[in-house]
Amino acid sequence: MEELLKKMHSWMDDYMKQFVTDDEEVMQGIRIKMVHTGYVTEIARELARHLKFREHDVQLAEVMGLFHDVGRFRQYSLYKTFNDAQSEDHADLGLKVLTEEMPYMAELSPEDETLVRFAIRNHNKKEIEPTDDWRKLVFARLLRDADKLDIYRVLSPYLVPEGAQKAPNFVPSDASQLVSPDFVRDFAEGKQADYHRLRTHGDRKLVRLMWVYDINYSWTLRKMVERGYIDLIIKYLPEQEGLEEGIRRLRKYVKEKCAAEDRVEL
Repeated sequence: MEELLKKMHSWMDDYMKQFVTDDEEVMQGIRIKMVHTGYVTEIARELARHLKFREHDVQLAEVMGLFHDVGRFRQYSLYKTFNDAQSEDHADLGLKVLTEEMPYMAELSPEDETLVRFAIRNHNKKEIEPTDDWRKLVFARLLRDADKLDIYRVLSPYLVPEGAQKAPNFVPSDASQLVSPDFVRDFAEGKQADYHRLRTHGDRKLVRLMWVYDINYSWTLRKMVERGYIDLIIKYLPEQEGLEEGIRRLRKYVKEKCAAEDRVEL
């Protein structure tokens, strides 16, 4: 498996380089995806080791992290956007790329290839598709956590409103920063919001915050707390009626989840 991993990493490096361009505007997005791929691969390995996976399963987690966003590159090439709603689901597109262009998937056992494809297909969906296969659920949850943890890193600079850096006590007041009433209600009830109803920047921030309820392993949530991602989003939410209740519920949930132990048997 070690040699196969080396070949897969080499293929992915070469594949991503195909999309390098002199257009700096395009390269900003491509570069973000390249770096994100590296981080998610490392996080997936680290989380798998934390969960005490045997070495073969740690390596499978690495494969999932490495290829989870391979569809992003073809997506941008075809549609000039990373927005799935305006183009094509990037996870499904990634599976097509692996089928059509990646020569080493066949070197995995049929069971392992099915596992990798399941995790990749479900890493970006609102919910994991139903399955009775425990291993599929464990790996899909791991990849979703690894992806979200690094997406928080990617998004952090964009969560700080313009002007906030120069004003320590900055409070968002622009109407676009407000949260839609239905999102406030979902947040107060600890529910995931419907992405299709996004209307404001405030809605987007709150959706990112509500991802906390979709984190599967306490290890991941502890990393989020340590790196300040949750507090950063809360800091720049608007002062709006109803949000405090959701924040209290979320902080209580985070405290309890972080105190729990991760126990996974494969």
